[in-house]
Amino acid sequence: QMWEEAIALGKELAEQYENEMFDYEQLSELLRKQAQFYENIVKVIRPKPDYFAVGYYGQGFPTFIRNKVFIYRGKEYERREDFEARLLTQFPNAEKMKTTSPPGDDIKNSSGQYIQCFTVKPKLDLPSKFHRPVSEQIVSFYRVNEVQRFEYSRPVRKGEKNPDNEFANMWIERTIYVTAYKLPGILRWFEVKSVFMVEISPLENAIETMQLTNDKINNMVQQHLNDPNLPINPLSMLLNGIVDPAVMGGFTNYEKAFFTEKYMHEHPEDHDKIEKLKDLIAWQIPFLAEGIRIHGEKVTEALRPFHERMEACFRQLKDKVEKQYGVRAVLSSLDDRRGSRPRSMVRSFTMPSSSRPLSVASVSSISSDSTPSRPGSDGFVLEPLLPKKMHSRSQDKLDKDDLDKDKKEKKKEKRNSKHQEIFDKEFKSTDISLQQSEAVILSETISPLRPQRPKSQVINVISSERRFSVSPSPPSSQVTPPPITPRTKLSFSMQSNLELNGMSSSDIPDVPPPLPLKGSMADYGNLMESQDLISPTTSPPAHQRVSP
Repeated sequence: QMWEEAIALGKELAEQYENEMFDYEQLSELLRKQAQFYENIVKVIRPKPDYFAVGYYGQGFPTFIRNKVFIYRGKEYERREDFEARLLTQFPNAEKMKTTSPPGDDIKNSSGQYIQCFTVKPKLDLPSKFHRPVSEQIVSFYRVNEVQRFEYSRPVRKGEKNPDNEFANMWIERTIYVTAYKLPGILRWFEVKSVFMVEISPLENAIETMQLTNDKINNMVQQHLNDPNLPINPLSMLLNGIVDPAVMGGFTNYEKAFFTEKYMHEHPEDHDKIEKLKDLIAWQIPFLAEGIRIHGEKVTEALRPFHERMEACFRQLKDKVEKQYGVRAVLSSLDDRRGSRPRSMVRSFTMPSSSRPLSVASVSSISSDSTPSRPGSDGFVLEPLLPKKMHSRSQDKLDKDDLDKDKKEKKKEKRNSKHQEIFDKEFKSTDISLQQSEAVILSETISPLRPQRPKSQVINVISSERRFSVSPSPPSSQVTPPPITPRTKLSFSMQSNLELNGMSSSDIPDVPPPLPLKGSMADYGNLMESQDLISPTTSPPAHQRVSP
């Protein structure tokens, strides 16, 4: 469950997968594992193992442990008695020492085996990256892991014994043990390399005790805010032991020992420490208030009388503390105390239909009748057949349809000229929209830079009937009909007759190109513009030869 170490190793592997091996499948699996590790750190409560100091004294031990002290990391939920029993099974002839003070030379030089074992407290050493307050769930890992300093505190009484208040002359003798390496490591135990001792005054001990109590209340409140399903019994015992101290008396003992005129007169150098202790007492009230509030929300009906008594004791304690030491309030909001992350900002891309961007086909279908849409040089656009837009993929097929339509039109409008019949047939929107509205016709759109084809098909009109003829290609400087051979740029669109040659009406010169050589039975009707300049009833003499 040392997920922090697993994440550090995972980052090294991720660097290899991403930048050296380019194995994205392994990278994705590794990142999913890391995400699960981060979630476990925040949500899973891990047991805190105990650490034990073990001294092997006497000449009966092997040389590598003789007269040395080691720090052991116990197993999960392993008590000191169980650890001692497990340790003594390895040395059945050893004798367990009953004191925690260092032994004398007589024991060290004896031929026997003496084992000294007691519990030590790991000293928190936060990494430098935690430069701001973080959640207790994150910090709790470093309280029992990656530790190299351990301490053991032993109470020592100095001066006259005060039967009314034992805290006034209770000093703490604290021994600090520094191991060769951080625990846990490749082993569950390491040798102690250095030992030194410090003394803690009664006032400093009181400040430290109040700080630890406040931290314990705050941490338990944080745990219940993060996980509402936690059992309420530990919270009940903690709160009741503070607001209703029937045995120990709470911080009232500190008031009797340090907040007196006699003590302040004898120890004027402790004025700042006394003020700090008063501040810690005042800050305990808002922490207790939040804990009692959570306790009231989760308490069962069977424990309701217990909770009401605890609330009554807290009200008395609150009135007393606020009157003597002032009011403290936790300014951070409930969400900040929970340490919860902000919700992810999810942007919705759902838009009403009126404001959605149109697709290429939609834009093309609603474009102007006179200007066909061309979204790209190589784009394929599917458009419905609109009036005034006739174009063919096969000239032969449309010409046959045109002959049939011509016969029907001649029966209805015999008085119209040949030119008028063609005009009516090509631009009559009503008839074409009814007959061709559902057709989708493939057409070719060419750019002016395409090579010219050698031959083309043109429509020839002779008096009352229409025929097909093949004419040689005009010079490259003239307008050319659309090619039929290899198609490179296709567009499904309907274009007018003016765009049959790949050019708009604005690109057509004022003077028509010279007519190619034709037979005596032929007429010239390539373009409508040419027909407008030549009378429909007049045709060139058959015997004239015009060079292209």
